[in-house]
Order: sequence, then structure tokens, then C-alpha cells
Amino acid sequence: MTPRELVELLQSPYIDDQLAGGLCAVVVPADEAATAVLAGVEPGALPLVIIGIRATPDPRNWPQVFDVVLTDVGPSLEAIRATIEANPIASVSLAVLLRGANALSVDLGLAAESAVYSLLQSGSEFLAWQATAARKPAPPDTEPAVLATRDGDVLSVTLNRPHRHNAFSRSMRDALSEVLAFAVVDDSITRIEMSGNGPSFCSGGDLGEFGSFVDPASAHTTRLTRSPARLLHALRGRTRVHLHGACMGAGIELSAFAGHVSAHPDALIALPEISLGLIPGAGGTVSVTRRAGRQRCAQLALLGQPITAATALAWGLIDEIDHGPSIG
Repeated sequence: MTPRELVELLQSPYIDDQLAGGLCAVVVPADEAATAVLAGVEPGALPLVIIGIRATPDPRNWPQVFDVVLTDVGPSLEAIRATIEANPIASVSLAVLLRGANALSVDLGLAAESAVYSLLQSGSEFLAWQATAARKPAPPDTEPAVLATRDGDVLSVTLNRPHRHNAFSRSMRDALSEVLAFAVVDDSITRIEMSGNGPSFCSGGDLGEFGSFVDPASAHTTRLTRSPARLLHALRGRTRVHLHGACMGAGIELSAFAGHVSAHPDALIALPEISLGLIPGAGGTVSVTRRAGRQRCAQLALLGQPITAATALAWGLIDEIDHGPSIG
């Protein structure tokens, strides 16, 4: 579709018929010639993923009409198309949510993310994943899910489920919230160093617990009251996070709230939730967007593939590559 055709589509009084007929994504050139045509064009809340291709390398020149922007038409485009085709409801829900992300405060952004996430938990795409996923509940942790030690004014916080690649469980969420809440009220703690034991910093949500709440509405209220994301944002000026290995889902979503994020070269970063029929639900639509922009956040979520530490650094998603020994 040309840029002019996109403008005509968005202005058409019949666009609802096309969306109802199954249209959920369009691909449009995003080169310099398209910029003037698309200036000021907004898709609003239309459930449509607008993909820009052949864009200039500088994100500052990308028209805001695009939900995802690529500099080429290679494998990334095909991967994004496949993700949207497999889970169109989750894909368009993410695109619409991200369009308004910068207009909301962190707290309201987290609430909006949680509401969409909870709604998708009762949707057909997540239920289809639940029906086919090979998973089983993890055995109870034999050690604390989070370790916290203090040395003077420095608090070290370590994710401690190495046997599960530090998969983010309810026990880890509750323990992390408790430690971070203590740090919020104790201003004698001047620095928080956060890392993970074992081969991975955090491999994302513990799949054995997905969908295990009584109902999605209860899960929504729990996320609003037990929110490590909100606490990390409050502590961002004092917090440094050290990534290594798998940094998936919650592993990067929570980390991106910190004031400084370093990553070992072996770190692999991904937002895999759309493949489950969901969107990022640990704060990523807020934190990743504020670091890398909403179009990069959408790209990471729709790719369904990890990016390297080098790419994350180029995007501004992390602040430094740490070439020291990996913790794992």
C-alpha cells in the first residue's frame, strides 16, 4: 500500500467494513518521500497494525502513524507478519495500547496495560495456547525466590530461581515487591544492585502459573496492588540492573524501569507474550516504550525473536555492555 492509499484508508467511512472483514495489518513505505504525505496522520484507536518499511535509520524521522518501523523488507517483516497472522487480536491490541503510552503517567500506563492483558486472558488466542501448551506447575521453591543483602548503603537484590532460569512466579513477584517497598521507605539505601542467579537473569513469566488465577479481573487488581514495576520506577534513580543470559518478558520489562541497565554480551532480550495470545504484562509497554520508543517496543513484541545486547544498546534499551564474566 502506498502512503496516499493509507491516508485514504484511514479517512474512508467504510474502513470498519474492511476491519470487520479481516484486515488487521498493512505494509507501507516509510522512506523520506512518505514523510510529507503522512505528516499529522493518526490511526487513533483503529485495530490495525501499520508497518512502515524502508525507513531512514534515525527514529526521529519516523512518522507517528506507523506502529512498527523497519529499515528493510527482510526476515523481520516476514516474522512480524507471521506473528500478526497467528495472533491478530493480541497484535492489534498491543498496537492500539502503545499509541497512547506516552500520554499516560507510569501508574496509569501500568493500569492500562494490565486491563488489556487481563482482557486477553479471557480471549480465544490465549485459551488456544493454554489448550495446546505442554506445561506443568513448577514444584515449590526450596529456597527464597529473591535474596536481599545489605552492605552499608548498598542493597543487593538477587533473583533466585536458577533451576527455572529465574522464571517470574507469584512467589518471586511478592518477594521482590516486599524488598523494593522496604527500599522505597528507607532513604539510607543509596544504591540497589539487581542481578539473577544461574544461567539467566529472568526467562519471563513462569508458564506453569499462566492463567491460574480464579478470573482475569482478580488478576488485574492483584497486578495493580503488587507491582514491582511501580516500585522500580520509584527507585529508578538508585537502581542498577545487571542482565545476562535469557532476559525475556518480565526480565526486560522490569529491568527497563531502572536508572541504569548493563548487560553481558551473552544476554538475549525478547518480549514473547504475543505468541501466547497476550501482550507484555509486567510493565513493558511503559518501560520499554520510555527507553526505546513505542515503535521499537512493538517491533520487539511482534518479532517473536530475541535481540542481542548490542542491538538493545543501539536502541537505548540498555545503557552499557558489561564484558566481565557472566554470572551464570
